[in-house]
Amino acid sequence: MTARELRDLAGPAFLALALAAAGALLAWRAERTLGGARRELAAARTELAQVRTRLARLAEDEREVREQLPVYRQLRESGAVGAERRLDWLEAIARSRARRGLLGLRYRIEPQILLRSLAGKPAPVDVYASSLHVQLALVHEEDLQRFLADLRESGGALHVPRQCEIRRASEYEIRRGVAARLSAECRIDLITFLDRAAKS
Repeated sequence: MTARELRDLAGPAFLALALAAAGALLAWRAERTLGGARRELAAARTELAQVRTRLARLAEDEREVREQLPVYRQLRESGAVGAERRLDWLEAIARSRARRGLLGLRYRIEPQILLRSLAGKPAPVDVYASSLHVQLALVHEEDLQRFLADLRESGGALHVPRQCEIRRASEYEIRRGVAARLSAECRIDLITFLDRAAKS
């Protein structure tokens, strides 16, 4: 090739190289943009999956709340939700003693203890128990049943009898003219629920 032909080819060759470089640059930028778009799409899919999981969890929580709401309302109406109502319990025992004419009634309420914390929505619920120990002199067994019914109806807690022992009066006690033919000793757990969400 002559020098003139080389000079004539230099312009198109430079243009071809420039176009090739521009094409490579465009391809590189397109690949980079595509890679970024793929990453954004993956991130969007991950976020969508997380949102779907959260929505499913919220739907499950809502179902649980709907199922447990009647029980919660019942406990709340009975006064079992909130701080212990020790004074109300003492008044209920005094009313039952007067109403039923109980001959002998001794009792003590032990300090409240935390039984457990239950996972709840929107906050955990703490379950407390105060143990009531009762000794009763009975004319007949129905006196005990009526006393326990009076306690249940008084509310203020969920009343769970743990143990009740009934024994007959001894021959010696009967000869001495003791009116009560039976005595009972019971342990009753007074359960209260503290809703941390309501507390705060």
